[in-house]
Amino acid sequence: MSNINWGIIGCGNVTEKKSGPAFNKVANSSLVAVMRRDAEKAADYAQRHGVGTWYSDADELMDNKGINAVYIATPPASHMDYAITALNKGFNVYVEKPVTRNAAEARQIAEAVKQHPNQKLTVAHYRRGIPMFLKVKQLLENGLIGDVRTVQIRMWQSRRPETATDTANNWRVHPELSGGGYFHDLAPHQLDLMLLYFGEPEKYGGFSLNQSGVTPADDNVSGQILFKNKVVVNGSWCFNVAENQKIDSCEIVGTKGKITFPFFGNFISWKTDEDEQTLTFTHPEHMQQPMIEKIVAYFNDEGPNPCSIEEAITLMDIMDSFTGK
Repeated sequence: MSNINWGIIGCGNVTEKKSGPAFNKVANSSLVAVMRRDAEKAADYAQRHGVGTWYSDADELMDNKGINAVYIATPPASHMDYAITALNKGFNVYVEKPVTRNAAEARQIAEAVKQHPNQKLTVAHYRRGIPMFLKVKQLLENGLIGDVRTVQIRMWQSRRPETATDTANNWRVHPELSGGGYFHDLAPHQLDLMLLYFGEPEKYGGFSLNQSGVTPADDNVSGQILFKNKVVVNGSWCFNVAENQKIDSCEIVGTKGKITFPFFGNFISWKTDEDEQTLTFTHPEHMQQPMIEKIVAYFNDEGPNPCSIEEAITLMDIMDSFTGK
């Protein structure tokens, strides 16, 4: 396998622990350069993480001849332009979630991928690689709870969710930058797992509203998905509840029992007529490292794409249908 030499566009908070260090811990992978518009912060990141080169301009980073892959970790508003530019320059691309602000932008990336058959692109739905969530998939496939009938997702948080990385300008609640609010930041984790577990959706829809008026973004979203295998998913995302009413829960109910787990926790519980158990997990130090391992293999023609742009478009179509876009 050849070495994948990475450049990061947007070395902000999400790259500090979840992803950035993992690029140097995966075989056949090296982090060569980083970029952030704030030159002082880019230099500080490079110094702290032992990265040899930093930039304050993305085009300059993509002119670095030592790089052959780009990781785009900026706010979603710039994902489409950076991804298309990187493909045009001959790079393989890894794009943070949500892949774009909406499905229309994601389709433009997909068209660019088609126009560059020698380049590859993967979307950062990295929970697909985390052992805890793969265990849920295994339990479902092994028929632990029989035929799945309904799934109930509840993500209720206060106005500044602990599950969302804090930033100085709080770009996540400015739709022109994020595509929406905290829903756009957190729901891709939950909805992509539903696609991983249950396959192709048949129809979906929902609504959203700004109940509190505290930010420009909607803070209450509800939606339903009917999958082709007749599994029904109901989701509720609310970001203006009392501190004592916060919940992060997924309940998968079948004909023989129920599996319960949090999306931002470390346990799986199940209850059937014969059994009741809880398994706890220790997550990887860098949550994206298992995904990055799969991406490096894919970029080297040693494995499948762990999350294609087409899969991300399906997810964005679902999110758009929930938020009325």
